[in-house]
This record gives sequence, C-alpha cells and structure tokens, in this order.
Amino acid sequence: MSEIVVKDFLEAGIHYGHRTSRWNPKMRPYIYGRRNLIHIIDIKETIRGLLRAKKYLQKVAAQGSLVLFCGTKKQAAETIRDCATSVNMPYVDYRWLGGIFTNFRTMRTRMKRLEELDQIFSSGDINTYSKKMQSKLLREHRKMLRNVNGLRLMNRLPEAIIVVDPKKEHNVVHEAHLEGIKVIALLDTDCNPDDVDLPIPGNDDSIRSIQLVLKHLTAAVAEGRNMVPKEEVEQPLEEQYKARPSIQS
Repeated sequence: MSEIVVKDFLEAGIHYGHRTSRWNPKMRPYIYGRRNLIHIIDIKETIRGLLRAKKYLQKVAAQGSLVLFCGTKKQAAETIRDCATSVNMPYVDYRWLGGIFTNFRTMRTRMKRLEELDQIFSSGDINTYSKKMQSKLLREHRKMLRNVNGLRLMNRLPEAIIVVDPKKEHNVVHEAHLEGIKVIALLDTDCNPDDVDLPIPGNDDSIRSIQLVLKHLTAAVAEGRNMVPKEEVEQPLEEQYKARPSIQS
C-alpha cells in the first residue's frame, strides 16, 4: 500500500476540527485537545482509521466488489469524481437521489433512460424531433447527466461506500445501513462516529485534507482491483451479499 506520511497530513490541516461549540460528544475519543476554541483531532486516530479503511477496501476490491464514492459538498465533489473515475468505480458528486440503494431496480431503469438519451443525441435522431421536443429532451439529458452520470458503472449494489462528511450525507448513510452496505467516512468533530462502520476522523472541509485521504483510499481500491483475475465474472444482483468480507479480518 502507499506509504502514509504524517507530515503530509499535518500540512493539509487534517487535525483541525470545528469550533468547540459545534462538537458532537461522541467524537471525544478522537479529539486531542482544543486551541483557540477549536478542537484538535488526534492525528494518531486519523492514521489508525485510515489504515483500517485501506485494508478493508483492498479486500473488498480484490473480491471484485463495487465501492461507491460519495461527496456532494463543493470541497469534495471534484476529488470524488476524479478518484472514482481513476479506478472505474461509481460515484455521486452532485446530489444523492433518494432510493439509489433502497429502490435500486427503479434506479436502474433511470440509467437505461440515460442510455436511450445518449443514443438519441449521438446518432443524430434528435434532429427528427420538433424544436420543442428537442429542448425538452436536452433539459432531461442535462439533468440526468448531472444527477446519475456517475452511477453508470453501478450494475449492482456496492459492497462499501466512501463518504465525505456523513453529517451532510445522512440520507446516504441511512440507506447504506438499511442495505447492509459498509460505510467508510472522513468525519469532523461535529459528526457522530456511531453512524459509520470505519470512521476516519479529520477535517472534512479542507480540500487538501479531503484530497489526501481520498488519494490513499483510492490507492487501496486500485491495489485490490489489480488482484482480481481478469477472467473473473461479476456476480449477479441476487448473489451480491454472499461471501462479504469482514471488517475485523
């Protein structure tokens, strides 16, 4: 796995939490102290959480399972998109549509609709429609690209999801729990660590902090994918829950 350099994390400001007035008491074990009314996150806990997450993600990817990247806040969106794309994994970088996990079959029909629209525009068939219908189809296509373009590769439910700021993405976390999907999250001092399976305490507002953590998590996914035999066939939807890797193992 890629080497973790503590100096890089300190320079990225990953240890800076929120103001002490905004903290969640359940984050106490991950807090080193306070300075100028700001909580300071224990960097040792950050590294420990990151190492556990990397080990688990490598195991998940090595089994050929999917990992969904999710971060819709402005500071995280571009990094989420770039990291997920680099390892051919699905992502959500703009808005979480309710039911992506809990109503997955319906979501797949929306993806088929996006493919139909792609075909209409790429083949030139759009020119056979009236101006009004062209305008309508164009708006629909733009909206779907914005909302679900990153989910094209999600032909089945993921094994795990990487989340930036689980407090903001509470709907994502809730759906993941309902479907038994493991949640790995970069979370600040205002979050509840009990909501995630593998917490990585750290600044979830700093672009540099987010980029650094996601770089390491993405590297773990990439290493795991390199272990998957090329001839391996993906499991069908109804078999995806079998042989799930354990976080503790």
